[in-house]
Amino acid sequence: MAISRSRADPVEHPGGGFDHHDYDVLLVGAGLANSIVALMLSRAHRGLSIGMIERDDRIGGNHTWSFHTTDIDSDALTVLEPMLEARWPDQEIRFPKLKRILSTGYNAMTSERLHDAVMTNAAIDVVLSAGVKDVSSTGVALEDGRRISARCVIDGRGARATQSLALGYQKFVGLEVELVDPHGMTRPVIMDATVAQHDGYRFVYTLPFSPTRILIEDTYYSDGPDLDVDLLASRAHAYAAQNNWRIARMIRQEQGVLPITLAGDIEGFWAEGPQKAARSGMRACLFHPTTGYSLPDAVLLAQKIAASQQFDTAAIDKLVRRHSHRCWNERSFFRFLNRMLFLAARGDERRTVLERFYALPQPLIERFYAGQITSGDKVRILMGRPPLPIPRAMRHMSESQALAAVTQRLQGQIHG
Repeated sequence: MAISRSRADPVEHPGGGFDHHDYDVLLVGAGLANSIVALMLSRAHRGLSIGMIERDDRIGGNHTWSFHTTDIDSDALTVLEPMLEARWPDQEIRFPKLKRILSTGYNAMTSERLHDAVMTNAAIDVVLSAGVKDVSSTGVALEDGRRISARCVIDGRGARATQSLALGYQKFVGLEVELVDPHGMTRPVIMDATVAQHDGYRFVYTLPFSPTRILIEDTYYSDGPDLDVDLLASRAHAYAAQNNWRIARMIRQEQGVLPITLAGDIEGFWAEGPQKAARSGMRACLFHPTTGYSLPDAVLLAQKIAASQQFDTAAIDKLVRRHSHRCWNERSFFRFLNRMLFLAARGDERRTVLERFYALPQPLIERFYAGQITSGDKVRILMGRPPLPIPRAMRHMSESQALAAVTQRLQGQIHG
């Protein structure tokens, strides 16, 4: 097992690293949510001892996380700025009948920069390549038999299987490539939906990191989580060819399947699984219900935890649960829109629904991404000629009925 102290030159601790230390806060899993918690805690509480355990050999996996500048506050942006791979002053969307530039800032953070930020923070101790056998409210047992104790334990090891959420999925394969010639793009295209439609709603997402370096991501809003990596990668290559982008070399490839929440039972969600440690990130049901974006929610939770003055598992667990429930209750309208998109829309109607949405006023779109839509925004989204037949849409109004229907469908797939 690799053990490292988060300094510029990691060193192995004599006697096995954490064995003879207790931590104020122990973060299980070094993904996005826990990493941001660690960074904000180290900034807000300089005397706090912070430990982090990760099963892989790097922090943050292999990901690009993007967010709109309007998604977070200026203080959080200051914390994240060293980890940003790129920032753009605007962004573009493309649909068959709508092409639009939004003057909303856009930002991209990479797992490589997240790894460096955590590992060079002297206030955070990190154990990499560490398998976890058991998590409790007072510590962690590792697979090699060692135990690490802490006053506060936060489990951020990603989403767990659940029967309490009805989900659609955002699936993608992204290719970061170096091109032979400049691509000519000056801003990200967060949705190019002029492409052929497959497997639900399809769009291509592109981030130009330099004149010749670009991320090309083939993305789908699909009913199921199955991901054909080779097929989506081939479509990303085809998109590059259609734009006359000749690839000089492949830098890296990333892929993912993100949950899109259609309906659910938040009480049931929290009742599932072990109740021993506090939770963070996807494990706490904290992500944007419609976009799948997780960074703004990770930032907001980290800010709330960092503002706490009581660091024990019970107190932080109570804080996270209350925050998760509040977010769930405030976001019921997003789940309703998701049901319209995934359950009521047919064929090419998903693209039509989203094309109509992106024609709305820019401030509304910004509030939508930030999860802060107003009552007036809801009226504005629904007013006018509906993109779906009203009788069909009405059948999917009820969240409880949608949860029951999707659960029944999934059970049929399992037992069929």
